[in-house]
This record gives sequence, structure tokens and C-alpha cells, in this order.
Amino acid sequence: MVDADQTFVIVGGGLAGAKAAETLRTEGFTGRVILICDERDHPYERPPLSKGYLLGKEERDSVFVHEPAWYARNDIELHLGQTVDVIDPAAKTVHFGDDGTLVRYDKLLLATGAEPRRLDIPGTGLAGVHHLRRLAHAERLKGVLAALGRDNGHLVIAGAGWIGLEVAAAAREYGAEVTVVEPEPTPLHAILGPEIGQMFTDLHAERGVRFHFGARLTEIIGQDGMVLAAHTDDGEEHPAHDVLAAIGAAPRTALAEAAGLTLVDRSQGGGIAVDERLRTSDPDIYAAGDVAAFHHALFDTRLRVEHWANALNGGPAAARSMLGRELTYDRVPYFFSDQYDVGLEYSGWAPPGSYDQVVIRGDAGKRQFIAFWMKEGRVLAGMNVNVWDVTEPIQQLIRSRAQVGMEALADPHVPLDSVVS
Repeated sequence: MVDADQTFVIVGGGLAGAKAAETLRTEGFTGRVILICDERDHPYERPPLSKGYLLGKEERDSVFVHEPAWYARNDIELHLGQTVDVIDPAAKTVHFGDDGTLVRYDKLLLATGAEPRRLDIPGTGLAGVHHLRRLAHAERLKGVLAALGRDNGHLVIAGAGWIGLEVAAAAREYGAEVTVVEPEPTPLHAILGPEIGQMFTDLHAERGVRFHFGARLTEIIGQDGMVLAAHTDDGEEHPAHDVLAAIGAAPRTALAEAAGLTLVDRSQGGGIAVDERLRTSDPDIYAAGDVAAFHHALFDTRLRVEHWANALNGGPAAARSMLGRELTYDRVPYFFSDQYDVGLEYSGWAPPGSYDQVVIRGDAGKRQFIAFWMKEGRVLAGMNVNVWDVTEPIQQLIRSRAQVGMEALADPHVPLDSVVS
């Protein structure tokens, strides 16, 4: 039985960690809750950093998970700007690298998240090379985009994933010139495939974004610390005043690895291996959010999901598991994006090679449709573009694993809950 003498420690002050702390209290835990955040800002949500906040449409205070006073009011011991450098599972302690504090835990949650992958090329130390992961990054980048727009400057973005595309859209709205360099033949190629990836090419090209596909950055040229141009491996030179590296993120597993926890190989997505209850190989240590690689019963594979919904739902699930609740974490992966006048939501999991057909419901030309990734007549994933209030029925189709009628699925006049054969 959990009692007031126990101490639960959460390492990582992002959305997953903050929601885990909240859930511990709402579920009635009366012991110590210690939340350790290596940033000086209170826990915040990341989607606004490449969307509303970056565009200046949302205030800074709107990104925080809770108001600052909430933590003291709920007796959460919040350590901002502190890092943990050692976890000792045998002694059940965490060691603070900043001041040497040693804290013993009964249960430990690792919500350490991920960090941007770095460009391993000459010139990345120049002042005009940026990443976007933290609030401080977004604050800096917002000023950069405004200046580029004012001065007719050029931004080169390495990577046409979600972050790269959302920043490209923001940069164009500020008036900056944008070139996106991407090794694949379309944006989001590994996530959405060529059929839907081309839609994003067209969307951005219509707004003046230039794409350079089939290439990678090899060097960033500068003078007096400033960026002047970016070179690609096919010999091209692109004018640039700033460069954004948007080539993905790597799970922050160093603490877990040093503690001897089981990890997932990078070739399989990386992360800390956890079971369906988000427990690691140590029964008193849990992991949630971007860093956790969990076996998903619905898709019969191990997944590591780097999206807002996974942090929002995974943190509370881990907290309940720490409290001894029986559960299976099997949420259907979900994310959303906003680019120009296009809003979309994606549910499911359909990597390249896993599907045999893409079915379009609606008008793709007008960018008002739902795309379904299919395998043998079953829905693996669905993405609604400028079509709303359909996430629940899409996820029900995915969960049902039922075969659907293709004509009915493609017909916007047939309710989604009536397409099962």
C-alpha cells in the first residue's frame, strides 16, 4: 500500500513529467513527489514552440503546463535548472550533478525526453545555426525569423519533417526566404509516404518555399561568426543568413544506460525499453514520453513516439503504474500540425512497407480530405486534413482491425462508423 513515507522522483520536467506529478496527487498519493527539471523554466508544452508561439500568436505564459504556484500548492518539490548525473538502482538514489544532493526514491520515473540531432558538418558553431526543442530556442528563433522577414533574409532548413515544415511555414509568414534541404524525394517521406508527401511539397511551394530534394548539407560557410551560405553534397550552394537543423531527435538515454537499464537499439528507434505498464528492466524505475519504447499490443511491435499526445497520456499512465494500478498502455499514436491554412491530425502507425494502399476520402486538391493507410482492407492509420471531429471514429477503425468497404471508406457521405464490411 502506498503511504506518506514514500518518495517518488520524476527526472524530466516536460509535459510527461508534469502530468505524472499531477496524476500522483489526483490519484491520492500523499508521499513526497520530487520533480527535477534541467531547464530554468517551469514545465511547458512543446507544440506551440513551432506553431502559435513561434508565430507570435500565443503568449509565452500560455505554453506552461501549470501556473508556477500550482507546484507548491500541490506539494510538488520542483527543482528547476537542476540535473541528475547518477542513478543508483541498487541504493535507489539519484544524485544531483549541480550541488551534490543525494535523494533516495521508492519509485523513479524517467521522463528525460529527447534532444535535437546535430549536424555533423563544418560550420555548425556559427551563431546563425539553430535548433528547436526548448523554449529558449523558440524565443531566439522567433526574433531571427522576424529579422529575416524584415531584411529579406534567407533561412536554410535541413530536414523536411514536422519541425522543418512548421518552421518553414512560420518563416514564410514572417516574410523570410526559405530553402528546405531534404535527402528523401518528398517531405515526411518515412512517415506519410510519397502519396501524401507530395501534397506538402505543393503546399509549401505555392507559398514560395524552395525544396532541394535528394541532398544533404555538407558545410555551412560563414564569416566573422555569421552564416553566408550552405553547401549540399551534390555541389549546390544555397544563400543563407541562418540555418535550422531539423533532422530529428535522439532519446536522452544516457542516465538509463549508465544505470544498467535495458535500452532499444538505435536501428529500432532507440529509447528505454519498457513493458505495457511502462516499467523498465528495473521494477522500481519507469519511463514515459519521448524516451520510452513500449510494446504496443495493437500493432504488435515496440514503438517510441515523439509526439505531444504520448507525453500527455504516457505521464499519467506511468504515474498510475507507479501507484500499483493495473493497466496496459496502448494509446493509438496521435499528432497534429498546423501549416499556413492547413490543419491536420494523424492517428495510427503505418511506416513504409507496412501498407499496401492509400485511400482518399474527400477532395485532396482542395486540401480537405482524410487519407487512410490500408493493409489487406484494414485501416492502419488515418490523417484528416481540414476535416474535423473525426479522430475518434478513425481511431475506432484502427483499433477494430476490421475489414472495411473501400468504396464506402472513400465516400464522404457515408458515416465512418458505417464503413465496416
